[in-house]
Amino acid sequence: MVQFAPVFGDARENLRVIEEACADLSADLVVLPELCTTGYQFRDRKELLELAEPAGGPTLKALAGVAADCGGHLVAGFAEKEKDRVYNSAVLLGPDGVLGVYRKVHLFSEEKRLFEPGDAGFPVFRAGGVPLGMMVCFDWIFPESARSLALGGAWVIAHCANLVLPFCQNALITRALENRVFIISCNRTGAEERVAGKKYVFTGRSRIVGPDGKVLADGPPDAPAVITAEIDPSQASDKKLTPLNHLVRDRRTDQYRL
Repeated sequence: MVQFAPVFGDARENLRVIEEACADLSADLVVLPELCTTGYQFRDRKELLELAEPAGGPTLKALAGVAADCGGHLVAGFAEKEKDRVYNSAVLLGPDGVLGVYRKVHLFSEEKRLFEPGDAGFPVFRAGGVPLGMMVCFDWIFPESARSLALGGAWVIAHCANLVLPFCQNALITRALENRVFIISCNRTGAEERVAGKKYVFTGRSRIVGPDGKVLADGPPDAPAVITAEIDPSQASDKKLTPLNHLVRDRRTDQYRL
């Protein structure tokens, strides 16, 4: 995970920071924060439309180059433009480009005035043979998000975040444990107050959690950092808690919906 404070509206500088952080990194998967190339607090939709780009845009092509240099795959949050619609999205990139896009389903606060809500559910893709799903920031508070990905077969959930509430990092332990998946949650640091009286202070503490709920790596609360952990993704294929308890097969779908 590359935890840092993106400079609003300066994709070139943000790419430079990401490239520098990854320069000597060898990793199967790198996860970046939400909206990592644009910054977070857009003043209005016009500004958002000017900074957003399609999934095949130049910024993502540059990030695919970072994935190639690291020797693996990369997940990044970005503002995805599709005609006159903009989504708060996450993209899975391989050395050759885009492998999958997830559009944030649960919009937070002022995002509702700017972005379209995600319209494609919670798809699962493959990164180096590993089934991987994505969430973006506020998706964490809805247990259906991680559960949908787990039911879809994901072993790893990459979570791109710009967290301001103090609860997520602890809640991720439960999300990982109740689904027996790895969660790689990359948050940003710093603060933005581009709208008078509306200041966002981001909480850092990027975190990697294992299927047993153990925290495998933690980032600092207020500083840039590259946070790493070595995992065996196949551990998430085992959904048994006891010889007689299976987290998927024991679900009583006759008693509840999801």
